[in-house]
Amino acid sequence: MEDPPAAALKAVTLTHVRYPRGDSLGHFLAWVSLIPVFISFGGFISHFIFRRELQGLCFALGLIISQVINELIKSSIQQSRPSSMCAILEVCDSHGWPSSHSQFMFFFSTYFSLLCLINGVGVGVSSPSSRRIIALLPWPSAFLTLYSRVYLGYHTVPQVVAGSTLGLLLGAGWYWIVNTMLVDFFPAVEESAIGRFLYIKDSTHIPNVLEFEYDNARAARKKPAKD
Repeated sequence: MEDPPAAALKAVTLTHVRYPRGDSLGHFLAWVSLIPVFISFGGFISHFIFRRELQGLCFALGLIISQVINELIKSSIQQSRPSSMCAILEVCDSHGWPSSHSQFMFFFSTYFSLLCLINGVGVGVSSPSSRRIIALLPWPSAFLTLYSRVYLGYHTVPQVVAGSTLGLLLGAGWYWIVNTMLVDFFPAVEESAIGRFLYIKDSTHIPNVLEFEYDNARAARKKPAKD
């Protein structure tokens, strides 16, 4: 695709993602590249407000650690973004290897899939086939994000491949750390003063969380009110 002049670019102003004016696919991919923002601020913040699950908190912490690692690598390698587009996109002062969007999405997709396939946390279904289907849900958006970063000129193919590979490895590694090491501390966090105050809990030992909560909610409704 021929590089458009700056005047021919529009932007999705939430995080100022630029795309060629009149390019419907570019407009769509600009919104796709904002998926990490929606996951971070919509998904994890609402998850904490309504769920208070330790597994979810560890998931979010892993994504933060992943992004810190990304910034450390970028500042060390200092590989430029595509030279033909950096001035137009106003990103010449930032580095492109590895792609942070790609790393975020592949970390998220890997950890989410492992949760579904191994723990079944938050899925609410016990059928292995249903878990496999749910585990696949984030992957189309992950690959679309990779494509969007290259199509819009923010990254080269090697930069998004590096980001996605690093995200996959970090996601799998962090899942292993959380569910073989940190999980042993979950009961202590639940019983701590801040855990009790914020109602922080761990439901990883419950096979079907939705069924458990549904049954307990119905049982609580049927209990006679205390005098």
